[in-house]
Amino acid sequence: MRQALQNRRKFLQESFCGIGSLALAAMVHEQARAAVTNPLAAKPPHFEAKAKSVIFLFMAGGPSQVETFDPKPLLNKLHGQPRPAEFGDAKYQRIEKDAKLLGVQRKFKHCGEGGVEVSDLFPYTSRCIDDIAVIRSCQGDKVVHSAAQYELFAGRTVPGFPSMGSWTTFGLGAESDSLPSYVVLPDPDGALEAGQPMYGNGFLPATYQPTMLRPGKTPVRNLDLPPRIDLAERRQTIQLIRELNEASLSPGDDELNARISAYELAFKMQTEAPEVFDLTGETQDTLDLYGVGKEPTDDYARRCLLARRMVERGVRFSVIVSGGGPGNLQWDAHSDIEENHLRMASETDQPVAGLLTDLKRRGLLDSTLVLWGGEFGRSPEAQGGKGRDHHNIGFSMWMAGGGIKGGQAVGATDAIGLRAIDEPHHFRDIHTTLLHQLGLDQDELSYPHFGRKEGLTLVHGEVIEKIV
Repeated sequence: MRQALQNRRKFLQESFCGIGSLALAAMVHEQARAAVTNPLAAKPPHFEAKAKSVIFLFMAGGPSQVETFDPKPLLNKLHGQPRPAEFGDAKYQRIEKDAKLLGVQRKFKHCGEGGVEVSDLFPYTSRCIDDIAVIRSCQGDKVVHSAAQYELFAGRTVPGFPSMGSWTTFGLGAESDSLPSYVVLPDPDGALEAGQPMYGNGFLPATYQPTMLRPGKTPVRNLDLPPRIDLAERRQTIQLIRELNEASLSPGDDELNARISAYELAFKMQTEAPEVFDLTGETQDTLDLYGVGKEPTDDYARRCLLARRMVERGVRFSVIVSGGGPGNLQWDAHSDIEENHLRMASETDQPVAGLLTDLKRRGLLDSTLVLWGGEFGRSPEAQGGKGRDHHNIGFSMWMAGGGIKGGQAVGATDAIGLRAIDEPHHFRDIHTTLLHQLGLDQDELSYPHFGRKEGLTLVHGEVIEKIV
């Protein structure tokens, strides 16, 4: 970095003259110095951005496409029958040889000006459909939770690679120096199959790791100063810790550098950020909009509202997880699709719609990209009579805000929701579109790893042009 900076300064000094060239050289020097001293310093995008932050509504476990955003009347006509041979042999999961197709009990209606069909699982979200672009032809490579979750977040089916949240922070830096740039708000029911590594920074410097908030009503502990400790004393303690750490800091010690920064961030959060996590200042109208204070929406509503409060204060990337712990506590409806999806949708539908509505009325939706979906969908065949198994070759996700053209559905699966047949979009296209809206080029956003430039997309993805 130092040698590159010297070369760049020399070029500028030799190529230009006068005060203007000196000012330009000084500006370049200052930007390079800031990048070295603070890797989270805000950075310009590669090209004009439509969004500057992302909220990912992660429906963990795999919501069913045919019960949510992709109606398939033929499934009801073929209910209880084997899959017709014309749909082919799709080896995508552990479906029994004698498995029968499972009809859909949900009702769909045309919603919004675009007439997009939405399930009655989502009476609140359906009201926001003109801001939503449904992608009905999503695909992934894996059909087991852990590998699919890694691919959804990091573009790879194995752990150890940076998540899209870490890539976003690496590419754009932070907007706030008193709040984390990348946060995960987990479900209180517990961890998921891929664990914390799916959210992680992988081989990127530790500075770009997520801040994992606590589930429940106290997402961050110890935000207040300890009893009988004033601000000046706390500042002295943090400064002493910093000096001791820096005294033993070796060049290139990424982990210790990140720890030093974490202490500094924690101090700033104690002094500047407690009110961010205190929802008592919100109006009753806003609390009711999200569903705070009532069941079954209270928990997810609080986390959605908290994400909005963090976005408006500069948090770059937020993940709000629905589903945790084993099996049926997620959208993982192996035994009873109706019971599972009615329960999971009732917890999340109003909070999600509340978030979209609140962002829009505050002028934040234009600059905030909202992504909804899970690591795969569900099978058209029944599992155990009333459930559906994992399904990765045709399922639905949606995007809203951040320059996305809402009120439409793009792509399609076949007549039983088995496989994507029209404009299939792999996870890599989801990632590429997300980066594009943030003004980041998937080829330029790279980091050297084991002798090669790595990016979020292993294979070159395509921007989903119809929705941007």
